[in-house]
Amino acid sequence: MNLHNIVSPCVSAINPSVPVTLSISDGTYTTNPDFSKTPNYTVVTGVMAQIQSLTYKDLKQIEGLNIQGSARAIYLTGDVEGVVRVLNKGGDLITFQDGTVWLVNMVLENWNPPDNSQSGWVKVACVLQNGS
Repeated sequence: MNLHNIVSPCVSAINPSVPVTLSISDGTYTTNPDFSKTPNYTVVTGVMAQIQSLTYKDLKQIEGLNIQGSARAIYLTGDVEGVVRVLNKGGDLITFQDGTVWLVNMVLENWNPPDNSQSGWVKVACVLQNGS
């Protein structure tokens, strides 16, 4: 049972979901002429997101990451990754309608149906990026 689908309309009545653009890292990169590397992303538009403040429990969970700056918790339908260096995955970006870009640092919660009959959901900790 996907509880997120059940409670999402109730939560959205108080804190409306907003459309965001999701840039999902595919684990590859392009080497530039100066030999710097630029990650490659698959871009998905129109993803609905529920943006909230980080809870005390969330802050304790990310305490060891030494994250500084403006941080948010974002609930999304689907699969989003924080940085998983051993798998060369993650570093996904979320772009809000105002143009600000948020880096996914850590997956705080996720739920995926055991039979993959429907899409799951994820709660991520994100940090505002410079220049956005």
